[in-house]
Amino acid sequence: MGSQIAVPVKETFFISHGSPMLSIDDSLPARHFLKCFKQKVFTQKPNSILVISGHWETSEPTVNCITGLNDTIYDFYGFPEQMYQLKYQAPGAPKLAKRVKELLKSSGFNRVREDNNRGLDHGAWVPLMLMYPEADIPVCQLSVQTKRDGTHHFNIGKALAPLKEEGVLIVGSGSATHNLRALSDTAGVASWAMDFDNWLKDSLVNGRYEDVNNYMTKAPCAKIAHPWPDHLYPLHVAMGAAGENAKAELIHHSWSNHALSYASYKFESQPK
Repeated sequence: MGSQIAVPVKETFFISHGSPMLSIDDSLPARHFLKCFKQKVFTQKPNSILVISGHWETSEPTVNCITGLNDTIYDFYGFPEQMYQLKYQAPGAPKLAKRVKELLKSSGFNRVREDNNRGLDHGAWVPLMLMYPEADIPVCQLSVQTKRDGTHHFNIGKALAPLKEEGVLIVGSGSATHNLRALSDTAGVASWAMDFDNWLKDSLVNGRYEDVNNYMTKAPCAKIAHPWPDHLYPLHVAMGAAGENAKAELIHHSWSNHALSYASYKFESQPK
């Protein structure tokens, strides 16, 4: 965006951000994976970043259009005090926000809104703080629509695919499994969480994107793995933005709290 020369981006990503404790807890393997992201996973520095977070739900697709620095939103309760002192003041990306709106509207999403006040929720700033600690890349956030389905979000991703040619990194931030009531200190992994997580990996790696769009009817244990769809829809956007024949790769896998999967994926566009 802007005067920078755009180096096309070939990949989109889905990051399972798990618990907000990711921001401070060094015992979580996902924290170390994200801290090595720009050295080992994606070495190109993008012009700007578009984050689709499971923590921003609206009835219509909405972008945060911020001039100046993004605020840090502490949308979690009862965590250690130090987490509420953390700040991730990445610049806003108003040009990217307008471009997202333009692309969605031209693809038939007639109602797309702008929010000129909302900063970054922890689904955006916690992973970004680890991935890009310098906070020097402009960031724009896009909401999810929990009353819509996976295909709606996949189509949002498809509409946004041209952003990659403009040097934009598209990151969906959610969780491969997300049933907060089922979290516990019990050893091992809940069988239903394992079943859903394995199905998701198998479907993605083998390119069964249509099945993933229809996960509620296709996947084992879908309703218990995701009582609400908010944390899976960012994956559908990242998947859609990668293109029809994109190749998916599992780039990190770990568990915490008996049922919380940190499975994260890279989607790489393939030449036509």
